[in-house]
Amino acid sequence: MGDAAASRRMSAAEYLAWEREQPAKHEYHLGEVFAMAGGSPRHNFLSTAAGAELRAAVHGKGCHVLSSDQRISAKQGERYVYADAVVVCGVQTEPGAGDVLSNPTAIVEVLSRSTEAFDRGEKWEGYQRLPCLTDYLLVSPWHVRIEHYRREGDGSWRYRVLERGDTISLANGAQVSVDAIYDGAFALEAD
Repeated sequence: MGDAAASRRMSAAEYLAWEREQPAKHEYHLGEVFAMAGGSPRHNFLSTAAGAELRAAVHGKGCHVLSSDQRISAKQGERYVYADAVVVCGVQTEPGAGDVLSNPTAIVEVLSRSTEAFDRGEKWEGYQRLPCLTDYLLVSPWHVRIEHYRREGDGSWRYRVLERGDTISLANGAQVSVDAIYDGAFALEAD
């Protein structure tokens, strides 16, 4: 997750006001604030590539792709996070907070050694509680490998591992080539 920001505790309202004034991003969980670390060149490339490929795939579907600067409400008043890329179909924000997205439909997290356990664990647990979320993608910076969790009609999650030559099929019908996301990624340094 990151280090607690100066061991600060604050309310959700205090965090949102404070965070808007900060030069770096911080996540919030039950009163604790955590600084976010910067990513390696490969991490940043994969975040951008996933966002670009998703944007092309959802074009014409009434959806938008937002960058890692978009704050997400994983649970109003308790957890605010950032993802590497977010797909949203019909933007809704948290009441009184027009810069906090409350209805992501697909979330992309590019893994790193420092955040992998959090992205697979506590962060994923929070994301699963979002009724609007249909797709969660974990992108490996070490291998051509994307883990795709897709919500089924009964609310359960289906898990698939996608590799070279595979296509990601989002719940909204959008399709993205795994190879297109990784094209050129391994020329850059990773963590």
